[in-house]
Amino acid sequence: MLEDKGWEDPRSVNSPRRILSFSKNRKATVFFPDPDDRDSGFGVSGDQGPKTSEVYGFVGSITTVVATVLFLVWAYLPEHWLHSLGIVYYPSRYWALAAPAYAMMTIALAVGFYIGLNFLATPPPTSFSMIYDEFTREPLHNVPSTDNDEQPIEPISDIRIDQINDLMFNPR
Repeated sequence: MLEDKGWEDPRSVNSPRRILSFSKNRKATVFFPDPDDRDSGFGVSGDQGPKTSEVYGFVGSITTVVATVLFLVWAYLPEHWLHSLGIVYYPSRYWALAAPAYAMMTIALAVGFYIGLNFLATPPPTSFSMIYDEFTREPLHNVPSTDNDEQPIEPISDIRIDQINDLMFNPR
């Protein structure tokens, strides 16, 4: 409604940075919220409370600390101390070493498998797809020059393999 009559919002002010803008179509304004327009009693924005990612991160960190402490207590305390604490049912101490070893080997094999899949997916060095593909940009040979002193920046392009070989392997 305000735009129809050519009026501006009374709470917006033209910014002095408007002069520095590269786009003439944008209008830079600064907005001052009215304290009487609050939807809720706590703040101007309607988004209240913690984000779910923050809650999950907090619960995950607390769970990790508790699980680590329980694992270390189970792995290092003698059995008679655990019995005196009332803990009589727990896994065999074999798993105190076996579970981390299995976890580390699983991670190492997963990384090795991932690297192997990348090697299988990469074409051989003799393939033309290693030199030319759908994103190859050929250099332009007819770049116009403006003055004798200034030379324009050449458009981005790929360097041909024969130029690379010439620069790398021919001594000068």
